[in-house]
Amino acid sequence: MNYLKQLLRGFFPQNFINKFYHLPMAFLANLFYGFPTRKLIVIGVTGTDGKTTTTNMIYRILKAAGKKVSMVSTVNAYVGGKIYDTGFHVTSPDPFMVQKFAGAAVNHGDKYLILEVTSHSLDQVRFWGVKFKIGVITNITHEHLDYHETFENYKNTKLSLLKNGSFAIINDNLKKDVAGKTKADIITFGLSSGDFNQKEINLKLKIPGDYNIENALAAISVAFALGIDRKDAQNALENYKNVTGRLEEVSNNRGLKIIIDFAHTPNGLEQVLKTLKLQTEGRLISLIGCEGYRDVGKRALMGEIAQRISDIVIVTSVDPRGQQNVINRQISEGAKNSGAREGINFFIIEDREKAIDFAINALAKKGDLVGIFGKGHEKSLNMDGKAELPWSDQEAVKKILNG
Repeated sequence: MNYLKQLLRGFFPQNFINKFYHLPMAFLANLFYGFPTRKLIVIGVTGTDGKTTTTNMIYRILKAAGKKVSMVSTVNAYVGGKIYDTGFHVTSPDPFMVQKFAGAAVNHGDKYLILEVTSHSLDQVRFWGVKFKIGVITNITHEHLDYHETFENYKNTKLSLLKNGSFAIINDNLKKDVAGKTKADIITFGLSSGDFNQKEINLKLKIPGDYNIENALAAISVAFALGIDRKDAQNALENYKNVTGRLEEVSNNRGLKIIIDFAHTPNGLEQVLKTLKLQTEGRLISLIGCEGYRDVGKRALMGEIAQRISDIVIVTSVDPRGQQNVINRQISEGAKNSGAREGINFFIIEDREKAIDFAINALAKKGDLVGIFGKGHEKSLNMDGKAELPWSDQEAVKKILNG
């Protein structure tokens, strides 16, 4: 099948090839496993940012309510009573893995399945055969335009999750976009407006950030759609702790705060930096980067945002795939618009381990916060566009802290 994809590349657009490849795979996967999602209430969660956290929050609510439930996210999976470290590289699983997990959930006697859904997987019909009773959209901002070409295409792909379900749960600012595009009952959420909003509910989470409050409000909206008591849902959320690579703090005895976060989109980075800035006693030192052969338009935006909010920015490798020089230049252009001065408050260190070491051992002082962004939970790093090298931000930080 991979040979066929290579052969078709000379004749058809990439998006067509992906659909041509994944649609028959999805059909065969459903057939092989006996269409297991037909026996489950399936909840799909998509959005530019917050998908993984919201998926995990919904799972915690359902577990706390005594429901038999499985979930699959790009970071972790709880399926059929077993825990899996999925570690997907910023994508949804292939159709066979989706149906295998669904089959395991059915065999375990589960009633609910929560799936994190990316725009790529929606466009490539990897979830063909899965009927989402509830579709959740956390937000839609700038991302993946290398693949979808226009923001409108990207947005419409995300909205397609809501087409055939019973409930459409959306950020309140998406009401106009959703109008007329679904027959589902629409439930909205937001910080200050929406059917479920922070002004009325007043959530007190253990994890910081307004964006996490929005994720939690989306999860409460799902609880409402499923008939789960709101107070029980709220209690589960207020005891929730984040997943790997999402505002993950690495303890140390140097008086520093070291945070690892997956933030890899302009909106995601801005929201995380605003949250961390409020927690910083000294300076905020941010390590950022962008992926090679991915959304080129976001690179300058990432530089501008990081430099505007941080005190010091270090540009380093985040899967450059052989494009590190051009990525550095484009990020630098955005950073300069926010006052970057190379060698003073702006540095470029391509080796990610050396960049982390420089931030912690050469720059950071007691009271400073070092934010390491872009990789989060991921277990590999692609430098040349060919090989996926073993990598872990968490292990790198521990190694550096231990000398």
